[in-house]
Amino acid sequence: MSSVVTSGTPAKSSTGHARVMAHGLLPLAGVLFTLLLWWLATDPRFNASPMAARFSPGATWEAGWVLFGGNELWPHAIDSLRRVGVGLGLALLTGIPIGLLVGLSRTFELGTTVTFQFLRMVSPLSWMPLVVMVLGIGDAPVYFLLAFAALWPIALSVAAGVHAIDPSWLRLASSLAANRLEILVGVIIPAIITHLLTGVRLAIGLIWVVLVPAEMLGVQAGLGYFILDTRDRMAYGELMAVILFIGLLGYLLDLAARLAQQAWNRRG
Repeated sequence: MSSVVTSGTPAKSSTGHARVMAHGLLPLAGVLFTLLLWWLATDPRFNASPMAARFSPGATWEAGWVLFGGNELWPHAIDSLRRVGVGLGLALLTGIPIGLLVGLSRTFELGTTVTFQFLRMVSPLSWMPLVVMVLGIGDAPVYFLLAFAALWPIALSVAAGVHAIDPSWLRLASSLAANRLEILVGVIIPAIITHLLTGVRLAIGLIWVVLVPAEMLGVQAGLGYFILDTRDRMAYGELMAVILFIGLLGYLLDLAARLAQQAWNRRG
């Protein structure tokens, strides 16, 4: 018996090692392949146009090295992250109560479902001309667009979390003479946290997509503004470096939301 177990251990160990190697090497291979395609598409030796050559990996690396080591890019990144935080905060303040009402009140759900689904399918960027006319230029319209984009995944996730609660929990709390506030705080809110974190992750993704065009509404700082600035200065290497930087920041935000969700799930 011991010989069987001993002989099986190296096989299991090698299988686990292979999985770890695959999880590490496959993403790296994908990134390297993408870089290869980028280089081929921008290299004049492969019939790339002179304009495309300005966006080459080499030009981007040189411009990015200067940007990331200087003080020009980081203030714009901080302004963008501040807007993301404000927009997400407004969406949470609005979306959580709406989601709770939809989940707890059948009457409210029937009365608002059509309207909410209609508004959810309207692109937040469609509101840009109207928002500028009403709120003017500056941070206010950006906050509105980001909050509008993030509202729906948060509200719908919270409502789905309420619907997923076992009714016996609510009956048990009521039988113990808990009032509505106690049921909300002690039963409903802890039960919907996982769904809420899923909604927050989706909301961050939508906010990050809407952020760049929203920051082209007349603000004087932010990553969207900086992209326009690099275009106007014809600094194409910087333009591509900022695009990659936006992708990196978005990936890190999504990663943070994913890790928070996983940490909560392990805690539960």
